[in-house]
Amino acid sequence: MLPTAMITVSKPLLYGDRVRFHQKMVAPIAVSSPKSTLLQNPIYLGDSSSSFFGGSLKGLCLHLKPRPQRRDFSNLAVASASATPSVGKSNSGGRFYFNITGFPFPLGPFLNRRTIRTEAVKGCIWLFEQEQALGFSSVSTNIRMTVIKLKSGGLWVHAPIAPTDECIQLIKELGAPVEYIVLPTFAYEHKVFVGPFSRKFPLAQVWVAPRQWSWPLNLPLEFFGIFRAKTLKDDDLSTPWAGEIEQKILSSPEVGIGPYVEVAFYHKPSKTLLVTDAVIFVPRQPPECISKESLLASAKNGLAVKLLSKGKEVPDEPVVDNKRNRQKGWERMVLQILFLGPSNLLEPNASFAQMSQKLIVSPIVKTLVFSKVPEKVREWVDSISRDWRFKRIIPAHFAGPISASRSDFRAAFAFLDEFLVESNGAWPSLSLLFSSIMGKAATYFPPDDMRTLSSLDQFLVSVGAVKKTVSGRKR
Repeated sequence: MLPTAMITVSKPLLYGDRVRFHQKMVAPIAVSSPKSTLLQNPIYLGDSSSSFFGGSLKGLCLHLKPRPQRRDFSNLAVASASATPSVGKSNSGGRFYFNITGFPFPLGPFLNRRTIRTEAVKGCIWLFEQEQALGFSSVSTNIRMTVIKLKSGGLWVHAPIAPTDECIQLIKELGAPVEYIVLPTFAYEHKVFVGPFSRKFPLAQVWVAPRQWSWPLNLPLEFFGIFRAKTLKDDDLSTPWAGEIEQKILSSPEVGIGPYVEVAFYHKPSKTLLVTDAVIFVPRQPPECISKESLLASAKNGLAVKLLSKGKEVPDEPVVDNKRNRQKGWERMVLQILFLGPSNLLEPNASFAQMSQKLIVSPIVKTLVFSKVPEKVREWVDSISRDWRFKRIIPAHFAGPISASRSDFRAAFAFLDEFLVESNGAWPSLSLLFSSIMGKAATYFPPDDMRTLSSLDQFLVSVGAVKKTVSGRKR
């Protein structure tokens, strides 16, 4: 049986755009609860007269998404931004954005997205961040768009975020035209904003990572509102930005229902590496864009905490707004994002300390993706480390920019060598072996926290949703 909600929307309603309140209508939405959490495609609910591709909609668009020892990391830290974070309009109107995506794990916030802008490299690179939540849960992180000013005077936009009025105003304040909009991944949480964002800058060229796909229906980019997009190619010297920004593509064989595709970029003038999900650096304190309401909601001892408390009694007490509770909320968010079901949400500080303040591959990405195709990932990592002399890394989530070298980057992938030795018996080179030894702390994840993720991996392998890990052993 499908629970049905009545949602009042306005006309016209553009896919992914703001709702403008003109002539109202009511659209019933039937929402089911599928078993799979890997859904990616949007499902359009509307009548035959609706124009999905940028025109007026008489319906609604509902998106489904699948969706011990420690190394001294004193030299690996979050690089300080060279300017104070900026925000545009403080009123809620400038932050309004209507978005229902990815059921049963929709991407929030649904109506209000605050944008924080920082200057990462003076006069050259700016970071735009918004909060991104897992549906109706109390789990949030940040999603980051990076904007680079080219020598032409135009702007190059990496991984667009929700184009709220506030976000667009902050871009326009840079005083330069948007020339290129780049989608560096297949991942839905980044792809969903490209269409709406590109309509705000119709003169900009859109470039996308190759081998785009969605599931359970493999839909064309036009379905997502992305038109006339050019496709990125590995080490392509013919791109309009090739003199300043280079690119290398990780395009794996299918790891299950589809391939993993991510494009890394190197901005040569600033020696900056841009990635999407390949590596992360969890900061001690929450990103500024995450609201105090979200942090305090995560600090409450709800059902998840009671289930993941290691059998300890969970006190039922009100949450007071203070620094300690906000920090607890952030630590709980991080552990749920990294492990899905960490061992102890009641007292998250010990596990959080093991996962923060170091450059790592996310446990989810390591377990469900990179462990399946270690050869391809190793080739990509080696190529990046060999050809690009970067001094900072900017990922699309968590901390950024991060002061990090090529050896730090290699160390985060040290686990690949173990997989490769087991799969083909070949030992890594001396330099890679050194990185592997130095990277043990970066690739160590608490076994108790990994238990849920390992069980999920085994289940997905059993139903054919993902490939088997090359060694066939649990991790």
